[in-house]
Amino acid sequence: MSIAHSEKIDRILARFEEIEAAMAAGGLSGEAFARLSREHAELQPVVETARALRAALQEVADLEELLDDPEMADMAREELPAARERVAELEQALKIQLLPKDAADEKGVILEVRAGTGGEEAALFAADLFRMYQRYAAARGWQVEVMSASESERGGYKEIVAAIRGRGAFARLKFESGVHRVQRVPETEAQGRIHTSAATVAVLPEAEEVDIHIDEKDLRIDVFRASGAGGQHVNTTDSAVRITHLPTGIVVTCQDERSQHKNRAKAMKILRARLYEQERRRQMEERASQRRGQIGSGDRSERIRTYNFPQGRVTDHRINLTLYKLHEVLEGEALDEIIDALIAEDQARRLAAAAEEEEANTGAPAGA
Repeated sequence: MSIAHSEKIDRILARFEEIEAAMAAGGLSGEAFARLSREHAELQPVVETARALRAALQEVADLEELLDDPEMADMAREELPAARERVAELEQALKIQLLPKDAADEKGVILEVRAGTGGEEAALFAADLFRMYQRYAAARGWQVEVMSASESERGGYKEIVAAIRGRGAFARLKFESGVHRVQRVPETEAQGRIHTSAATVAVLPEAEEVDIHIDEKDLRIDVFRASGAGGQHVNTTDSAVRITHLPTGIVVTCQDERSQHKNRAKAMKILRARLYEQERRRQMEERASQRRGQIGSGDRSERIRTYNFPQGRVTDHRINLTLYKLHEVLEGEALDEIIDALIAEDQARRLAAAAEEEEANTGAPAGA
């Protein structure tokens, strides 16, 4: 039996019609209407695909009947391959839509980029990576706000933290977490030798106060004078803020703003995101190590990608994808090619896992 006629799809279609009837009848409070509107928006893509699949299946059945009609058989044989291909495409799309959603996918992102091994060259590469994400965000209409930055002597970044806000930002960027490696001749290299250096990227879902509660008594807050690259004081007041979350030992420092209040607000937003991500990871581990079933672990110690300047190539090691589009990737233009491939691989793995689970539960091959 096709997934289009499964009990699960029947329940979804019935619920969708129930929601539409309730919204059309009126008399709902603003909050109730908003809640139903959100559920309607979540179900609509699944419903549209399921209805299209049922129509495609009916078309295939009708064409197969015509094979016995001498006058229509040739036409039916000609149209059947395309109709069956459409059924297969819609079934795959529906299975993907039914995969469990990551609750954080629609959230904005706290992006953290840090220079790794390689000294000044690593800091310059960290700046290149950050500009890549800035350009990518701009192309998608997302907003970027720098939360905290520590510059190096030559204009790179020892560390930069930014908020990226836009629908689906986390869903697109979450596989960027890990170690990014660069191979190129540094500006300071007189002999023209290729050096290898690295930067780490962490992508955290932006958390609101309703997502994670932080008890004030669990915080130690220190204030001090902000300083710039080379140790020069950029402020004569104690405006910089360091917040330590005592239960976890997480430390966040913000000194970009001249206002202590603004630095504290930014530091709290970063801390909230880190705690939220920590809780997400804990829950995922409890749910049969879900993260390990995805593409890599997203762990910052994992080398995920290499940017080779002499060869003009970018290689993502998790999916063995190589693009000879280094400039376009760093400009943010071709980054989608890598992200789309990572998402497709993740979906394929989760579909395979779902099929195995269904087979184990029913004792029959999935979809049989």
